[in-house]
Amino acid sequence: MTVPHTFEPARAMAMAQDTLSIEAQAVTAVAQRLDASFARAMQLVLDIPGRVVVMGMGKSGHIGRKIAATLASTGTPAMFVHPAEASHGDLGMITSADLVLGISNSGESEELTAILPLIKRMGVPLLAITGRLDSTLGRHANVVLDASVDKEACPHNLAPTASTTAQLALGDALAVALLDARGFKADDFARSHPGGALGRKLLTHVSDVMRSGDAVPRMAPDAGLMDLMREISAKGLGMSAIVDADQRVLGIFTDGDLRRLIEKTGSSADLRSMVARDVMHANPLTVREDALAVEAAGLMEARQITSVLVVDSAGRLQGALNSNDLMRAKVI
Repeated sequence: MTVPHTFEPARAMAMAQDTLSIEAQAVTAVAQRLDASFARAMQLVLDIPGRVVVMGMGKSGHIGRKIAATLASTGTPAMFVHPAEASHGDLGMITSADLVLGISNSGESEELTAILPLIKRMGVPLLAITGRLDSTLGRHANVVLDASVDKEACPHNLAPTASTTAQLALGDALAVALLDARGFKADDFARSHPGGALGRKLLTHVSDVMRSGDAVPRMAPDAGLMDLMREISAKGLGMSAIVDADQRVLGIFTDGDLRRLIEKTGSSADLRSMVARDVMHANPLTVREDALAVEAAGLMEARQITSVLVVDSAGRLQGALNSNDLMRAKVI
């Protein structure tokens, strides 16, 4: 049984800083070694009609799973297949339309090297990320990406640390470069992440979250102010649209407008004689129903308002949106 040392905060801090420094140097070295093989690796991936099948054992396998997930979410179809399981039937997941990305620091992982001849026999191109270009994996590969490191961050130079960081960084570099080459945009990313925050921001439209129908306060321009106030209270949005017979928005009247009006007139008799046309703000700020909800949120924030009217291309009232609606939809 290992006897633990007495915990020394200063020693722990020094070990952490040393680890980060070694791993940062490893990634820098990988970047400095990049050459034409990286472009060949990209071309290899871009040329296949199928998927990138990522394979690796142990810690390299964990890195491989992350690389496969990153590729898949950025426009390059990918999956992870465990090399040991591949020898027991999962090799059938790989087709001649695919490419295998093998990851191994030593390039000699037995479970991976055992299936390399079968992969070659299938005519499947092989891309390798390894720390040894002259290894079995390196020799079998069509293209090799050099992920070698001078030393591991582990003080015994045993636990995969700097080497797995280098593998991960190379995988990310490949995914990002492929993303750019494919013209993969933010809205493409959102479509593959519909449940995430970015997906909500880029896929949610105003029409998806706005209030509509009878939930939207609206009054005719000749409606009395008392009726207008009752409409505002009943619908709970703190405002009401003023619309013509064709539902085109003419103006808006808010709780704030009412307070300012009372302060200005000081007479309830004067208020009773007023109609919506007299008190509304003409040509109010509106948003289109087909606009992104995040755009509406930005507009409302810039204008420091909590509600906005929603219209169609002809300026007809379609709905209303307030900050609570956007928060419930997790757009803001």
